[in-house]
Amino acid sequence: MSSAAASTSLQKTPYVPGLPYLGSALEMAKDPAAFFVKCYRKYGPVCRLTVAGERYVLMSGPEAAEFLGTREGKESLRSKEFWEGLVKEYKATRALTGCDGAEHKELRDVMRRGYSKEAIKGRYNDLIDIADKAFDRDWKTGTDVHVLRAMQYLVVDELGTILTGSAPLEYVKDIRTMILYILNVLVTRQRPKILLHRPEYKKSKAKVFELGDKMIDFAKARYGKVDEANLIDDIYKAHRETSAVPASDLYLTLTGPYMAGLDTVANTIASVCYAVLKHPDVLRRVHEEVDALFARGPIDEATFMKDIPCLNGAIMEAMRLYPIAVAQMRTATRDFVFKGHQIYEGEMIYIGTSVPHFMEEFWPNPTAFDIDRYQKPRAEHMQSGAYSPYGRGPHTCLGKSLAEVLMAAMMARFFHQLDLELESPDYVLKTKTAPTPGPADSFKVRVKGRRH
Repeated sequence: MSSAAASTSLQKTPYVPGLPYLGSALEMAKDPAAFFVKCYRKYGPVCRLTVAGERYVLMSGPEAAEFLGTREGKESLRSKEFWEGLVKEYKATRALTGCDGAEHKELRDVMRRGYSKEAIKGRYNDLIDIADKAFDRDWKTGTDVHVLRAMQYLVVDELGTILTGSAPLEYVKDIRTMILYILNVLVTRQRPKILLHRPEYKKSKAKVFELGDKMIDFAKARYGKVDEANLIDDIYKAHRETSAVPASDLYLTLTGPYMAGLDTVANTIASVCYAVLKHPDVLRRVHEEVDALFARGPIDEATFMKDIPCLNGAIMEAMRLYPIAVAQMRTATRDFVFKGHQIYEGEMIYIGTSVPHFMEEFWPNPTAFDIDRYQKPRAEHMQSGAYSPYGRGPHTCLGKSLAEVLMAAMMARFFHQLDLELESPDYVLKTKTAPTPGPADSFKVRVKGRRH
């Protein structure tokens, strides 16, 4: 029972005023993180609002972030409703993001090893080789590069080669298009379902399913014949030997690494690119650090993450200021009380876990890009409820440890190899929110040359 549940009287939950039908949709579309912070400051940890005709509860702040990890939070919240549109679109039975309890644990257990940093043990220098080839292909001297687009190709290159054994770069555009439509229409419900009838979406969906066919054939041919299994091998083995992954779920589960990783990781490292280039002193420190790293020869996996505190601080700070997981979306499985407010079974809930990212109570001068926040003795991110870049609770990103290494390796090589500049020193990053927050597609940098 939460402390609020023990209260002798319930509080009246405030309602956020908005436009007819649209409610708070426009403010959320403009900057959801800032909107949730505003609501927390004005209304407290719980309020109600309307978005495009749908009513939601907003639980936010450090209290809400901590609640997700409690027993009461696990028993009171589920994720199914927000993801069932995606599951149906794939004609599957369930998705990792959209199931809870024993079902969720079963799927996590199947994928845990493949999504862990152990999956790339002994292959850190392979990541560097993949990155170098991507820079030769997409970051040519004298060109203005669309950063987000180039990062998406880099991510698929890395994820595909490491997790699945191949890099399907010819499918990047279709994966990106399918993600855009599914998240906007079926998950966040910011767009009408009629958009799924567009030829552009239908074509991309067919191509992603074509990729799924190739991945099934690839996994089938490898089944029982490999000494070192990757994520795809683990999934296919579970399909053949258990009931965890029925045939109907193979398309969704096998293409899942691209659906989950392309948008999120690419948005994050594009944000890192901007933030580091925007701050010349940070760029100088990162250059010194990564140059020293590669001057020693091949990466030492045992010490790699400890060898780059400035770059890691830059990545963590970019994830704080430009969060991908602005909020977790859940449904109440039962009536419960949170911080003195009654939540009812069936209510749809936004849990604003990124709100503390922008609170001066946790982060002095919270709008400043300060890469030293994460080192001792400051360690500001270790304060309870303060930092949630990978989500919270049972649905915390399964690939967290893998993503940390992948992003560090990619960005270490990125800043070591490439001599880059923003359009102008005064350039301010333009962002987008649909389907997930991140740098706008228009964000470009100039490749002045190679540093090494």
